[in-house]
Amino acid sequence: MEEKEKEKLSDIAKHVREIILTMIYEAQSGHPGGSLSVADIMTVLYFKQLQIDPKNPKWNERDRFVLSKGHACPAWYSCLQLRGFFDEKHIHTFRRMDSILQGHPDMNKTPGVDMTTGSLGMGAAAAVGMALEAKLEGSPRRVYTVVGDGELNEGVIWEVMQSSVKFKLDNFCMIVDRNGLQLDGPTNAVMPIHDLTQIIEGFGWYVQEIDGHSIQEIDKACSNAKQKKGIPSCIIANTVKGKGVSCMENQLKWHGRAPSTEEYNQAVREIRNGGCRCIH
Repeated sequence: MEEKEKEKLSDIAKHVREIILTMIYEAQSGHPGGSLSVADIMTVLYFKQLQIDPKNPKWNERDRFVLSKGHACPAWYSCLQLRGFFDEKHIHTFRRMDSILQGHPDMNKTPGVDMTTGSLGMGAAAAVGMALEAKLEGSPRRVYTVVGDGELNEGVIWEVMQSSVKFKLDNFCMIVDRNGLQLDGPTNAVMPIHDLTQIIEGFGWYVQEIDGHSIQEIDKACSNAKQKKGIPSCIIANTVKGKGVSCMENQLKWHGRAPSTEEYNQAVREIRNGGCRCIH
């Protein structure tokens, strides 16, 4: 990746972060921590890796994306809006009853959303079905899903691991947002998983472990996954919950809390000082 492209994507990721904060602040409801931790991942997917067409959201040969950790949907909505799937005005209606942007993704309301998610683990399972469908059809489309490390507590995730290998879904890529915190505490305290890379490799997956805030590493890992044949790919992205806002980073309380006016203004100043093109 050239430096110019890297800088462009980094700038978009900062913009994504500000939109996330704006949505949650205006709604006074939402999940900033896990949304901010996936901002860089979502940016690379939606502005570099995914084969999609905002003018034709239902294009059959588009790549599919499923946000299995559905509570982080502000990050998804931000990318969809910036890619042109819907007008910016909808950003300011987040979590309202009549909004197309609900508190968890709804495929019947939001253009560009391929699967309704919310109940943890179910999104990843649906993504496997999408990948298998593409294989059976002989389609070149790929399927991506982002799961949280807390979501690995769900047994269905491990069924996903097994079935993906059985059906040789080399068109399937699971990205683990490993930010180390979940609703009730540190993931290693709630339900420890030791040697995650080794465990997933043991199921027969191609596994890469990266810095989930490095635009270059995310892009390279996704490109590597496309080249791997015969087995599914897993990218373990080591991230920071609340990344980009100093008062939120690695703070459990920001899993599902909206910022006050003072906190929001401070967070926006931090992002803007980083050189982001901000919304107004």
